[in-house]
Amino acid sequence: MTTTDSPLVLGIETSCDETGVGIVRGRRLLANAVASSMDQHAVFGGVIPEIAARAHLEAMTPTIEEALRTAGVRLQDLDAIAVTAGPGLAGALMVGVSAAKALALATGKPLYAVNHLVAHVSVGLLDPDDDGAPSLIAEDGSLVPGLGALLVSGGHTEILAVREIAEDVEMLGSTIDDAAGEAYDKVARLLGLGYPGGPVIDRAAAEGDPKAFRFPRGLAAGKYMGSAEAPGPHRYDFSFSGLKTAVARVVEAFEAEDQEVPVADVAASFQESVADVITSKAMLAAREHGLSTLLLGGGVAANSRLRALAAQRCTENGIRLVVPPLSLCTDNGAMVAALGSRLVSVGAQPTGLEFTADPGLPVATVSMPAAALQA
Repeated sequence: MTTTDSPLVLGIETSCDETGVGIVRGRRLLANAVASSMDQHAVFGGVIPEIAARAHLEAMTPTIEEALRTAGVRLQDLDAIAVTAGPGLAGALMVGVSAAKALALATGKPLYAVNHLVAHVSVGLLDPDDDGAPSLIAEDGSLVPGLGALLVSGGHTEILAVREIAEDVEMLGSTIDDAAGEAYDKVARLLGLGYPGGPVIDRAAAEGDPKAFRFPRGLAAGKYMGSAEAPGPHRYDFSFSGLKTAVARVVEAFEAEDQEVPVADVAASFQESVADVITSKAMLAAREHGLSTLLLGGGVAANSRLRALAAQRCTENGIRLVVPPLSLCTDNGAMVAALGSRLVSVGAQPTGLEFTADPGLPVATVSMPAAALQA
């Protein structure tokens, strides 16, 4: 699919606890303003949907103004507006969708309601920074062939095959219970390490032995995996609930004997289990679906062991690994604007105003069509 021009697009992201507003011109990032409500959720040990929605409402106008000021553009200069329509928390999504509709109605600009997961992949469309970060765009402007994505965050753990980011994305595998980030948060609570779990477990694991405990690798047994010729029901899927339970039993056993819990060893062993099963299944899916480039995205992409093991196994399997800057791995408006820009460039029809947020929006729906979800 050929692309044209360099549209100026503003993107709004409110699927969870970050209020993100990004502005791109074509593939060039002009602004990426983010306001997080994480501190408000930390006292509860997890994201509270009602608090997240209220925080989005309070942060929306200042964050839009910050993005416009940073980019040095006005609303009337925009060519289009894009907004995350799902998946995500219903109340949080509604705040962003309402703001985007108001802007589109006030300015007369076309509005694209886009998929949060595909937007995570879209950050790879942006021009590389001076650090030489690789791009997902070939010299002729087309998407690199054999593109896949491994998205690991507090709400999502998925493997995607991306044939054309504007219209043809397939879910190969996903979590059937907790996402990896949720498992980190729950294990961090068990170990008394605080919230969010990802950074604190990563730090604790640095001092521990990843072989101290052999924790389970969910859905990795033969009955779930099947074979390439006859795939099992969860060949590329993930499950972390059994892992969380195994960690809890180890902690309880030490506490029952009035012994000090070896926090560093438990954290390292838990982290090794998560990184091992995620990267193993990603490599399996890549080999069997002809994926030669893999983008690692989502907040858990910051995890040191996941990054190291992904790099190692991609090298071993001849797969090019793309890891965006951390600021573009976590939820942000730049990724939404980048996907919106791609949609405008390839001539995709805008969604318009007659749609509602969809917390369960499937990944195959890159952008909601105008006829979808009539109000």
